Amino acid sequence: MYAVIQTGGKQYRVAEGDTIRVEKLAGDVGSKVEFTDILMVGGEKVEVGKPHVGGAKVTAEIVAQDLAKKIIVFKMKRRKGYRNRRGHRQPYTELRIKSVKG
Repeated sequence: MYAVIQTGGKQYRVAEGDTIRVEKLAGDVGSKVEFTDILMVGGEKVEVGKPHVGGAKVTAEIVAQDLAKKIIVFKMKRRKGYRNRRGHRQPYTELRIKSVKG
């Protein structure tokens, strides 16, 4: 059984045992997270929500709270002597999906 969840303005297709990276969520490593914004539940019978599937629930465990690889933002205007270099590391939460209930 799989589900499509919505978190952090993005949608993820998840199944039991999957590990996914999502936008940073509040919580410590080892704590449980429940998603109720389920857009679709699939398996033997596919159920599509309007906009959410009623009674569906996905439970996950926080595996890590970390920062992604650094992204370099470099701006330059030729022949003007303008160069601007900045870096950014986006925080993320790594989740392990424990159960999908439809």
